Amino acid sequence: MSASGGTKAIVAALTANLAIAVAKFVAAVFTGSSSMLAEGIHSVADSGNQVLLLVGGKRAARASTKEHPFGYGRERYFYAFVVAVVLFTIGAAFSLYEGIHKITAPHAVEQPIWAFGVLIFAIIAESFSFRTAIKESNAVRGNQSWISFIRRSKSPELPVIVLEDLGALLGLIFALFGVTMAVITGNGRWDGIGTVMIGVLLAIIAIVLALETKSLLVGEGATPEDEERIRKALESTPEVDRIIHMRTLHLGPEELLVGAKIAVNHDDTASEVARGIDEAERRIREAVPIARVIYLEPDLDRSSKTTTA
Repeated sequence: MSASGGTKAIVAALTANLAIAVAKFVAAVFTGSSSMLAEGIHSVADSGNQVLLLVGGKRAARASTKEHPFGYGRERYFYAFVVAVVLFTIGAAFSLYEGIHKITAPHAVEQPIWAFGVLIFAIIAESFSFRTAIKESNAVRGNQSWISFIRRSKSPELPVIVLEDLGALLGLIFALFGVTMAVITGNGRWDGIGTVMIGVLLAIIAIVLALETKSLLVGEGATPEDEERIRKALESTPEVDRIIHMRTLHLGPEELLVGAKIAVNHDDTASEVARGIDEAERRIREAVPIARVIYLEPDLDRSSKTTTA
């Protein structure tokens, strides 16, 4: 996986979640808190998700084969989609079930000092993980807003980790709220309410991730900025009169397919057209390095009007 794939952020999140999961389960045993149990399951789900992202990155790096001539880059999109499904089915569904059960059959939180200690420790650990994810994302985010970065990023790992870490921090705050209110009021239903809040939060994050990774899995074209660079590279090639039409498709986060029909001068010889295509490909790759697969089809210019379809 490339540096932009966020391997450092994934490893940081995995390390934090494994340690936090153990602490949460210990606290859940001593306190009987459904919020702590839900948070423990949440951390286990997150840890499994980070392993899936690492596996996806490893499998995507395999060389192309006869059956998969364009390689396995989209495996990263597939595993990111699986992460969203796991987060929803395990994290959100369990939290909602446990929270509703606690509200209908409440019991007091026992030895709350365990819960408070673990939650504070977890918030500190998750903050360091979240800081790493933010730092890694800022290196590739540029001037985009966070919403735009999550929606437009072609590399799924960083948006997934950012949203997971954000969800983890908010979930810990909800758990702390539920446990605190349960201790203050002596009403165990507050613990269940905090658990339901965690479940709703995880469901929202899972849906957002599923929608964004589904779009990548189905197939997205180049960003508007990259597409404009490709157009300029083609139009600046002397042998290219104009672009008749062009299509792009991400074969993976760092691999772009470019297909275009270009108009050439009818007086050009075959060798001149071939040299022009070679030069156009060189300029495209210079302008957009991830454009690794390029197919250019020369045609005669039968119209003086430029088509952008």
